[in-house]
Amino acid sequence: MLLRDVEYGDVDAYVRMRCDPAMMVELGGPLPREGMEAKVQRDVQRAAAGTDWTKVIVPDEAEPGVVAGTVTLWPHGADAERISEIGWMVLPEFQGRGLGKHGVRMLLELARDDGQWGLIHAFPATTNAPSNGICRSLGFRFLGEQDVPFAGRVLRTNHWAIDPRTDLI
Repeated sequence: MLLRDVEYGDVDAYVRMRCDPAMMVELGGPLPREGMEAKVQRDVQRAAAGTDWTKVIVPDEAEPGVVAGTVTLWPHGADAERISEIGWMVLPEFQGRGLGKHGVRMLLELARDDGQWGLIHAFPATTNAPSNGICRSLGFRFLGEQDVPFAGRVLRTNHWAIDPRTDLI
């Protein structure tokens, strides 16, 4: 498995992840198809600038065009409340194989080695057992439940945090 930066050609994978009702059930439902090209373009530009790390999970290095999902690390919030957040998605045919957990671990290791991200937060839906399991198994600390805005909706989430320099299991 490898992580690579998102590319303009990843629009189909984005559509499959973000516009599919089953994939988006924990995130309040599918997003509209319109705008996915612009979303990929923004993610490519932010990855190139180094402000966000949007990585594509490639299950087999010999087949770099096969995308299993994404794992992203980005900053957000106002200055005093600025945080680093990590999120991930794995397509159904690749779920249950440990690719999400391995991708999250790999990105946290990169963040640990880079040193710029500090404490990293994750906000999986309270009902998303696999994503909460990834947080638990990698050493995130559970901070409680929290309502989080996402794509014009409010999601009930579990708030997790990890310092990859000291907490990564």
